[in-house]
Amino acid sequence: MSLERLLKDRIIRKVRIDKELARKTFEIASRDIEVAGKVLEGKSYNWSLAISYNSMLQAGRALMFSRGFKPAGEYKHVAVVKFLHEEFGKDLTDRMIGILDRMRKKRHAAVYDAPDIVSVDEARNALKWAKEFMKKVEAILKNEGFV
Repeated sequence: MSLERLLKDRIIRKVRIDKELARKTFEIASRDIEVAGKVLEGKSYNWSLAISYNSMLQAGRALMFSRGFKPAGEYKHVAVVKFLHEEFGKDLTDRMIGILDRMRKKRHAAVYDAPDIVSVDEARNALKWAKEFMKKVEAILKNEGFV
């Protein structure tokens, strides 16, 4: 699905490029990485995964804001994933975007459907992937002068 299609289908919308919002949103993502690690140490695996996912989501939103887009419609988390796939697929790798999407689904189940469904290994992997994703996003944002 192209960016034009995402716009036409009202999955994303065009906004002015906001350097400060991109920077602050990336700061939220950085904060969440730290919190996810502490929550993991406390053995709250569902929440650690949810916070790791949120760090990736916020980093993705920072990229959207840096390009002058924001999620629209009812499914904003899905909008971020679709935008990243179209705009940054090669830079972020389809593998990382796929991990983000799988974590989105697991987080939803962990938060809304079933207690204690995330294993310690899943939580550790989520944190590892979130850190990897954050490094890639930070490199893009630094290269473009946003952080």
